[in-house]
Amino acid sequence: MIRAAAQDDDDAIWRIIGPVIRAGETYAIDRDISREDALAYWTGEGQHSFVVEDGEEVLGTYYLRRNHGGGGSHVCNCGYMVVPEARGEGLARTMLEHSLQKARKLGFTAMQFNFVVATNLGAVALWTKLGFETVGRLPDAFDHPREGLVDALVMSRKL
Repeated sequence: MIRAAAQDDDDAIWRIIGPVIRAGETYAIDRDISREDALAYWTGEGQHSFVVEDGEEVLGTYYLRRNHGGGGSHVCNCGYMVVPEARGEGLARTMLEHSLQKARKLGFTAMQFNFVVATNLGAVALWTKLGFETVGRLPDAFDHPREGLVDALVMSRKL
């Protein structure tokens, strides 16, 4: 079940996003970011945050927010993370499909992923399968902790 995140979900969300951020392989977020700043990034004002539950266990989380203001305010941006033991179970797809529906209901007309690390092959394949196009490539834009400098992709889809 996917539901809106509540403040009492902070511990569960941190258990998901903390290790992903610390690993530094898929998000261009300072690996040493504080818990408080990471939670503010994920659940802060001006965005919609969600959790995926199986019973009482939170297995995934995503945010949906306006990508830009002014003339770009009709385009949204999302980020998705899943607990390691639930990867490959279809949760990212479930969250993406939910976010597409939610974005339409909120009046957005497009969704854009600003910085998809090219070595995140699972995400790139899933986003492509669900209609996202790579509209830009940023050469050597991400310093991967194991791979070194790798490209980042800009991916977009109309809603």
